[in-house]
Amino acid sequence: MFGNHGKVLMAYLNEFKVESREIDKKLYDEYFGGYGLAVRLLYDQIPVGADPLGPENIIAFTTGTLVGTPAITGNRFTVSAKSPLTGTWGDSNCGGKFGPALKFSGYDGVFVYGSSESPKYIYIENGKAQLLDAQKLWGLDTTETENYLKRKHGLDAQIVCIGPAGEKLSLIAGIIHDKGRAAGRSGLGAVMGSKKLKAIVVKGNMEVPLANPERVKELRNKLIADLVSKPGTKKFNKYGTIDHVASSTYSNDAPVRNWTGIGLRDFPTADKISDDNLLKFQFKKYGCWKCPFACSGYFKVEEGPFKVEETHKPEYETCGMFGPNLLNDNPESLILINDICNRAGVDTISTGGTVGFAIECYEKGLITEKETDGLKLEWGNAELIVNLTKKICNIEGNFGRLFGNGIRCASDIIPGSEELAMHVNGQELPAHDAKYGPGWGTFYMVDATPGRHTQACQNSYENGNGIAGFNLPKLQKYVYSGKGEVAARTHNLFHTLHSLGLCRFALFRINVNEWVEFLNAVTGESYNLDQLEYLGARIGVLRQMFNIRDGLKVVEFKIPGRAYGYPPLDDGPLKDITVDIKLQMKEFYEAQKWDSQTGRPIDERLKELRLEELIG
Repeated sequence: MFGNHGKVLMAYLNEFKVESREIDKKLYDEYFGGYGLAVRLLYDQIPVGADPLGPENIIAFTTGTLVGTPAITGNRFTVSAKSPLTGTWGDSNCGGKFGPALKFSGYDGVFVYGSSESPKYIYIENGKAQLLDAQKLWGLDTTETENYLKRKHGLDAQIVCIGPAGEKLSLIAGIIHDKGRAAGRSGLGAVMGSKKLKAIVVKGNMEVPLANPERVKELRNKLIADLVSKPGTKKFNKYGTIDHVASSTYSNDAPVRNWTGIGLRDFPTADKISDDNLLKFQFKKYGCWKCPFACSGYFKVEEGPFKVEETHKPEYETCGMFGPNLLNDNPESLILINDICNRAGVDTISTGGTVGFAIECYEKGLITEKETDGLKLEWGNAELIVNLTKKICNIEGNFGRLFGNGIRCASDIIPGSEELAMHVNGQELPAHDAKYGPGWGTFYMVDATPGRHTQACQNSYENGNGIAGFNLPKLQKYVYSGKGEVAARTHNLFHTLHSLGLCRFALFRINVNEWVEFLNAVTGESYNLDQLEYLGARIGVLRQMFNIRDGLKVVEFKIPGRAYGYPPLDDGPLKDITVDIKLQMKEFYEAQKWDSQTGRPIDERLKELRLEELIG
């Protein structure tokens, strides 16, 4: 077998045992890895109606076929489980070095069953694994945890872990790698916490087998030479995602004042938290494993109330949710907030959205100083925002207990707050407005992990770019009919590309046929683009059916009116825009051959995809 080792680790916490399981080559041929392999196995093994925080839930850490190979950005891993935040299929992916290191340890993935009575962590090295006591680690933040484990197992060990938020079962808890890279979404840190699983540590030198090593190397060298010559690559290398915080604010792609404001009018100082004004805090470059883009960095704030000795560069989403969304133009506070969230192990998107929701609830008199621990909540107060973030991360005081599980849980308690609650089925919306990119609105609603922006690909065709090599018609942004085919086909293709373990930022910068060439050189197979799209459709159906079989009425998931222009904004670049969400959803379902009344794939489609066992 090429591209994979052909085995995963099964960890049974309740029995205190680990064992290897060989995976049939056919599963890799059809699902590749990542959440493709995860959903195939978890669909069969997680019982219908399982409690996401109960022992019947299974959490999977999986790599893709291209992870740990010379393929450009072949470094991402995925965490999958039933989400405690949404009650749906949940997955979240992360870059860094853990994915390749897991491969080099001799396994393509780790599947964790049951729950332990006391804290444990999993240690894997060169095909051998064991469960170890984590009592001394329980209560430590993610940075402290990683430092301890590296002292014990070596600096070459790569680690994923949870912080206090996951231990306390916060529904917005994420999983942290390398002290600042996060599989943040879907509340999967709480799943680890419910199992008393503090961390997974991996190391090894077992190379990934390649069918044609010389061809893979040749493809990499050729592609890197092409990439480094492009101005866009140089810009992305320098700034990463912070290069468009200001431009996204002024276009109103980024949310402003909990999705009610207009960037140019209400937050004209967005430049303070964008581009060079944020980059000046960087003291060292950083990149994921063998990534030519190397878009990350280490930041520090040397003095003042927001002093930070060392932390990861905040991404656009963090800046967007804690910047324009809260009218906060203090860059030092954003850097500190990023560090606070990473150490606690919470999702910055969910946390920033929750703080915005809380401020507006206070502004409208829906909560009082009794719920805020005596604090007067106001927009743009950096010191206050840091304080509120700490309370959420620590589930501290009345405020932390009310808002520490995210927007939906708080809104269910606060009468009259539903209109202010920016989430879809429990998942807080990210920093992208459907009024700016109508495709966002479609995928916030129709993807099996609702409220997520990473699955949306239709937008690239709305903005006149598209996916290089994937020849679909360009779309008129504000013409809502006729988009179903593009939405469905790009969605399917990205299921495959994510399952291969590739980075989204590279996917839009490289001709998609290059990935096909990499895949064939790695595996020795003869895939083509049509097959990748077809196999992605199968993965998408399994994710969807995971929700359907649990009785979820997926077509009734609601997106807040503010997110699509109901009511429309009265000024700015998105004035008077109301996106026809229902039409876009209907056409997406029809193009996927999913019943638009139930969201269930029709029998004909299941037969086309050789998933007849799902019929009925």
